[in-house]
Amino acid sequence: MFLDKAKIYVKGGDGGDGLVSFRREKFTPKGGPDGGNGGRGGNVYFKVNPHLTTLSDIVRMKKIIAPSGKPGGKNKMTGKSGDDLIVEVPLGTMIYDDITGELLFDLASENDLVCVAKGGRGGRGNAAFLTPQRQRPDFAEKGESGEEKYLRLELKLIADVGIIGFPNVGKSTLITKISNTRPKIANYPFTTLKPNLGVVNFKDKSFVVADIPGLIEGAHKGKGLGDEFLRHVERCRILIHLLDATSKNLKEDFLVINKELKLYSKNLAKKEQILVINKIDLIPENERLRIIKEKWELASPQIRKKPLLISAVTGEGIEQLLNKLIEKLEKIPPEAMRQKIIPVLRPQDNLLENFKIEKSGEIFVVKGKIIEKIASTIDVSNPQSLAYFRQIAEKAGLFEKLKRKKIKEGNIVIVGRLKLIWGEF
Repeated sequence: MFLDKAKIYVKGGDGGDGLVSFRREKFTPKGGPDGGNGGRGGNVYFKVNPHLTTLSDIVRMKKIIAPSGKPGGKNKMTGKSGDDLIVEVPLGTMIYDDITGELLFDLASENDLVCVAKGGRGGRGNAAFLTPQRQRPDFAEKGESGEEKYLRLELKLIADVGIIGFPNVGKSTLITKISNTRPKIANYPFTTLKPNLGVVNFKDKSFVVADIPGLIEGAHKGKGLGDEFLRHVERCRILIHLLDATSKNLKEDFLVINKELKLYSKNLAKKEQILVINKIDLIPENERLRIIKEKWELASPQIRKKPLLISAVTGEGIEQLLNKLIEKLEKIPPEAMRQKIIPVLRPQDNLLENFKIEKSGEIFVVKGKIIEKIASTIDVSNPQSLAYFRQIAEKAGLFEKLKRKKIKEGNIVIVGRLKLIWGEF
């Protein structure tokens, strides 16, 4: 089964908790703090496996969660980090944030390996909080939660050449003739229900060709096999636009397909095409030029170029077509087909002051990546741990901002997973 879309939840492992511990040696019964840090949570990676052709394994997974780190130990021992998870995906996988729609990664190279969810930092043990003013820290940090995301994966096949055209124009026959693939061929619409990839070897050159399932008018809206396979055309460096010599209106066939490409993507419509008229073996040789000329009365500058005439069945014109493909491909590097990821500019996350306060009745919700991350490490049942958070919050200006929001004693303050009562912390 060919699956080229998937949605999945990924989560990095949680960091291990730091330990509260004091040395208890024979001659130092009240020794200093020696609680170790928790281990880092495992990361989730996606790695390209060029031998995979579908996202079916991802579809079956539903959730991918990396192992958490272990708690810290005595004698300042750091807990074991969680193992990283490496998930293999096909070449050509595009990874989107399913909530924002932002393109995160375009895995268009065989060696691509990306981290899609980072593991949480391990919490610090009480030994890390020893200061001249704090001789016996009786608290430690909890481990940070691992990064979690809802992802949408789309597979865009990596092919140098894509063959497009109406159903039954001979795309599958052509790819059989020029490459090593053997697709199913029959005389009814949509014989090809998934793209077929084949490798062409010609004159010491090789390239990958894809037979894109037949398009019809309205394909960009999902008609016929619809836009399920239009995305695969975007990866191709060049297109073979295949037409049927026996069609009653070659011009109309050509314009309809190009209209669908343009409606799906303006960039797709600009992609260079080699115009090829197939099935010329079905037209008497002495009438070919006349008949084709009558059918090919086109005025658009884009399609004034003379089409190649071939027969995918007999092999006539195939060598000329392959020579032209190699000539064109040498001018378009494969890297040009990789989609550029434009970084989204955001406020610097390393500044603790970057937080905002939302008020809803008597509840004040503090939102900020760094302050929420710190709050997630606090043990609310430990007075020293709360005092440590109060020190950080005051330094960041949180109390001053809450007062400006006219907070009153007894109001609830929520910071990440911390729920606090104003006047009691």
